[in-house]
Amino acid sequence: RRSSDLLTSIVNYVDLLSKLDLPRDARAYVEVLQRQSARLKKLTEDLVEASKASTGNLSVEITTVMLGELVSQVTGEYEDRFQKAGLYPVLQLPEGKIPALGDGRYLWRIMDNLFSNVCKYALSGTRVYIDASIQDGFAVIDVKNISRDRLNVSADALMERFVRGDASRNTEGSGLGLSIARSLAELMGGTLSLTVDGDLFKAEMRLPMAPQEPVE
Repeated sequence: RRSSDLLTSIVNYVDLLSKLDLPRDARAYVEVLQRQSARLKKLTEDLVEASKASTGNLSVEITTVMLGELVSQVTGEYEDRFQKAGLYPVLQLPEGKIPALGDGRYLWRIMDNLFSNVCKYALSGTRVYIDASIQDGFAVIDVKNISRDRLNVSADALMERFVRGDASRNTEGSGLGLSIARSLAELMGGTLSLTVDGDLFKAEMRLPMAPQEPVE
């Protein structure tokens, strides 16, 4: 807690410095401080969330979530980001509803993580396939894209903490996102798995189906 407060104080003071009339060289240094302190703050927040998720120290409210509607909503939220990244989402949903058991907050967090990774690492000018379906009695979401850079680690390694896939992935991000997403899926009684086939990257989340209401 004290470390978090100290980091917040540093971020705030750096922000105050950025508003001063500083010499050009000093302003460049302050901009570096802003970037690095923001990354450190994000890393600290991700570490706390990863610890809570992996140990189960998060409250989970399992309800019936219509998975197709959720996927459609998150895809709509990412429309601008997909466009800026030069990506073309292809949304494939069944005609019927997909009632899944899960916590809407964490499902949104998982989808946000998967889509954020797509925007950062997918090859511009390609399609992103987003499918929601029912398979073998589970509610399933598949996200598939072509990686911009060569993936030189296995799918299992990508799930480990602090791993981002290749040496060129040195932009923002802590490498904790997929690990957190997997822990959140498991907290809801589901699974999150990855598949790497050449430049094809696929993430699949499976959740228990909600009981179907009888038709009168």
